[in-house]
Amino acid sequence: MRIGVPREVKDQEFRVGLTPSAVQALVHRGHQVLIEAGAGTGAGFTDADYERAGAKLANSPETIYEQQMVVKVKEPLPSEYKLLHPDLLLFTYLHLAADEVLTTALLKSGATCVAYETVQANNGQLPLLVPMSVIAGRLSVQFGAHYLTRQQGGRGVLLGGVPGVRPGRVVVLGGGIVGTEAARMAVGLGARVQIFDVNLNRLSELETIFGSRVELLYSTPANIEAVVPEADLLIGAVLLPGRRAPVLVSRELVSQMQARTVIVDVAVDQGGCIETMRTTSHTQPVYEEAGVLHYGVPNMPGAVPWTATQALVNATLPYVIALADFGEEALDKDPMLARGLNIKAGKITYPAIADAFPHLPRA
Repeated sequence: MRIGVPREVKDQEFRVGLTPSAVQALVHRGHQVLIEAGAGTGAGFTDADYERAGAKLANSPETIYEQQMVVKVKEPLPSEYKLLHPDLLLFTYLHLAADEVLTTALLKSGATCVAYETVQANNGQLPLLVPMSVIAGRLSVQFGAHYLTRQQGGRGVLLGGVPGVRPGRVVVLGGGIVGTEAARMAVGLGARVQIFDVNLNRLSELETIFGSRVELLYSTPANIEAVVPEADLLIGAVLLPGRRAPVLVSRELVSQMQARTVIVDVAVDQGGCIETMRTTSHTQPVYEEAGVLHYGVPNMPGAVPWTATQALVNATLPYVIALADFGEEALDKDPMLARGLNIKAGKITYPAIADAFPHLPRA
């Protein structure tokens, strides 16, 4: 198969869809790989690295998208819509439930679109989302602590505190991978941490992980309303696979938070779970609303592309190989991969996305 890897065009997105070692594995199996010149530079991979691995370089995204399959990291942006076509197999993160414009563009293109975030095991695990969730969860506290400093507009709170001064309070909405990793980082810094979740079994698992170092609370509106106003750092970490994130914190509740506290909503790529949250970028990561700093960068792992690219490709490569070896037949051979199919032949194939846009054509 002819495989294309474009340079990402999203703001300060330095990750790349394949590493040189992944390219070498594909070439060894008889596939052709074209890399857009400079695609891996931000992640620490030179064009020469890719050429040594057996890839050929392309000087334009048009050439990349002419291939049979495109492997990338983030969803196509409007500048790329015109490059999509019916013979294309697109494999990337999409997060369509919160983006009707992109969904419509993919439908019109006729391309077959498989999303990393909806490839799902029988037990519900999301193997291609996990590595980026781990990184995003850890970064949420790192960035939150940064923006709590007074020079960045925050309250001037040190999350770990010092002897004689209470530590900062971190509230995490959601006890999945993102929430767990956020809590791990916050506990490591010495913060007081509270995690909310609706799954009692998960709360029990978190008790095994953290013991008494974290306060574990069942997620109800009343419990959230009682805790959020006292938070120094509020982290949104809610995930409903393929669906838009539920809003757990209202605008009114945000207005009750202390001035210059910080919200980091990792769920922003699925619409966000904080009512006042909107998408930002690495160039302009924060804005102030109701006196609170909001961080809503949807591609947080793009800030650490050397680590994130390798972690992502370690997870995606077996599926890339399957798609390269068998084309769309791979979807019939592997139920996990089949669940990743979001759009095919101008119709939505993933139920949660179809439910989000009932007026759009569905399979």
